[in-house]
Amino acid sequence: MTPEMQLAIPLKLVFMSPNPSSALPAPLRERSEFTDMNLSRMLRARAAAGDPIRVGVIGAGKFGSMYLAQAIRTPGVHVLGVADLDVERARAALDRTHWTPEQYGAASFDAARRTGATHVTADSAALIAAGVDVIVEATGNPAVGIRHALAAFQAGAHVAMVNVEADALAGPLLAREAAAAGVVYSLAYGDQPALIVELVDWARTAGFEVIAAGKGTRYQPYLHQSTPATVWDHYGIDALHARQNHLNAQMFNSFLDGTKSALEMAAVANACSLNAPADGLAFPDLAIPELPDGLKPKADGGLLEGRGMVEVVASERRNGDPIEANLRWGVYVTFAGDTDYARTCFKEYGIVTDASGNYSAMWRPAHLIGLELGLTVASAALRKEPTGVAEAWRADVVAVAKTDLAAGVKLDGEGGYTVWGKLMPAKASLALGGLPIGLAHGLTLKRAIPAGAPVSWSDVATISDDFATSYRKRMEREFAPG
Repeated sequence: MTPEMQLAIPLKLVFMSPNPSSALPAPLRERSEFTDMNLSRMLRARAAAGDPIRVGVIGAGKFGSMYLAQAIRTPGVHVLGVADLDVERARAALDRTHWTPEQYGAASFDAARRTGATHVTADSAALIAAGVDVIVEATGNPAVGIRHALAAFQAGAHVAMVNVEADALAGPLLAREAAAAGVVYSLAYGDQPALIVELVDWARTAGFEVIAAGKGTRYQPYLHQSTPATVWDHYGIDALHARQNHLNAQMFNSFLDGTKSALEMAAVANACSLNAPADGLAFPDLAIPELPDGLKPKADGGLLEGRGMVEVVASERRNGDPIEANLRWGVYVTFAGDTDYARTCFKEYGIVTDASGNYSAMWRPAHLIGLELGLTVASAALRKEPTGVAEAWRADVVAVAKTDLAAGVKLDGEGGYTVWGKLMPAKASLALGGLPIGLAHGLTLKRAIPAGAPVSWSDVATISDDFATSYRKRMEREFAPG
């Protein structure tokens, strides 16, 4: 009898018994939630009980729309309301994602609760106060995201923070305030940071030391200078198509100029207690089979400063040639065996390793963004668990000049014409007095900044009584590394 057969027999006895619970050990028989371990089962139970998770969605852009497309198809979930400053855009998003006017036509939140329909509004504060279980914050504006999260905590609602810009700006403080309020604050599953957190948790729970974690993207050094005027040429997207489909040039440019990668890696570093590279992300051009060899410490022949780093891999070589087995849309973790037995197992089971056989990798080739967000909503509401949450301030994203900037220039923030966001250790950012990319919008330079130089707080005109700035400064004081 093989070991696999031996393991299978007890499971058959349990699940084929006429009275399955009687075959279970006593501690499991006493746990009424034993059959509700899976989120989908728990959602079905809430649907059957007529007690769905009440969700409020703030922001009906691409991510919010993707979630709405699946929420209407998910038992046990009721989108009580959708809030967007442009109500007609929100309704168009609902139409586009196969909602009927009857499904989103509730005249008020009370009517929505009675009928199971959805109320569309421009008033996000009213939605937060309407008695929802979970707020999905999908605005992309960090200052607005912080305000929404704090209001949700006060209202007793969990927060699925799609707005990684807000998390990179002040995630550790938001996480602490959520815990104090007895609610969950979470990174958004489907977006790459939460998927990376999941892989890191897998590796550590299995007893492996995490060497590196991150994602893939398209990268070339010159793309740091990309602007909303050049973004569609770089993507190969027709500008007319982009306008007709309401594609946001500045948002798409943040994916291309390195800013979004930096923000996401800051979120991962802060959630997993990993380190940011001293000189920012290197974007090594690595194929999937090359991950274990490349993403290990320099002392062992790799590219990393040490163990426990975040890094993003490029999907094309520096000469522009595409990498056939690339990770452009995926996420990864590299980890070490560190024992002869583990190395032997790696070899026996065909696990990809470096030449030494000690370093290995696991990866997910793609992500579905907002289509997967329901896992965060369900996990927060049903298990009271986040799908990733900041536990320390390890990394920051600082504004860096894209070109020579003169005194008097007004910065236009993430994905704009003036600055891009560079990842750096939080300690280095604090020593520099670096201006976070999430606040580098609408500020005026007091002095000239050369291309490639970071912008500091002292380089911009002071903003008095700005809530987001004050909140960030508080986070810096209370979570200063060391």
